[in-house]
Amino acid sequence: MRMDPDSNLTAAKIVNEYYVAEIERILRQYGEERWARRIAQFIVARRPLRTTRDLAQAVEAAIPRRAWPRDINVATRTFQGLRIAVNDELGEIETGLRAALSTLKPGGRMATISFHSLEDRLVKSFFNVESKDCICPPQQPVCTCGHRATLRIITRHPTRPSEQEVAANPRARSARLRVAERV
Repeated sequence: MRMDPDSNLTAAKIVNEYYVAEIERILRQYGEERWARRIAQFIVARRPLRTTRDLAQAVEAAIPRRAWPRDINVATRTFQGLRIAVNDELGEIETGLRAALSTLKPGGRMATISFHSLEDRLVKSFFNVESKDCICPPQQPVCTCGHRATLRIITRHPTRPSEQEVAANPRARSARLRVAERV
């Protein structure tokens, strides 16, 4: 799951060493998993987990069969949450957006494709902040932030794949495209 094989943080370390509450937080925050507490408890109870199959079986046991999602594997959100935590993916996205903005010339366009609601929320928020001249709190009567807009949002709402595209490429089902232009 690691993008950086030299990183000290691994999914195995999280599932085998972290406290229940911290595993729950990761699954809830990054995996948006409804059953986060129960899954975390089952993970801790089944330690040590040595393989991805061990982890998947813990998740399968934690979630009642009737509550399993129809369109994705029951353990997908758990693996996603762990992957995001291990790689600090949201922090990397923020860094990438800032770096992309700093390299754009006026008139240059930045396009992002996100595959997860957390990623899309980050991109949307970044675009919104960078497209405003003032980011002071609304109750503040006079602007003191000195912030100036650096982007103009091209796509107010994300562009989603068509049914034909999803049929041809099922992995595109959750993709969201957002575009902004440097001012």
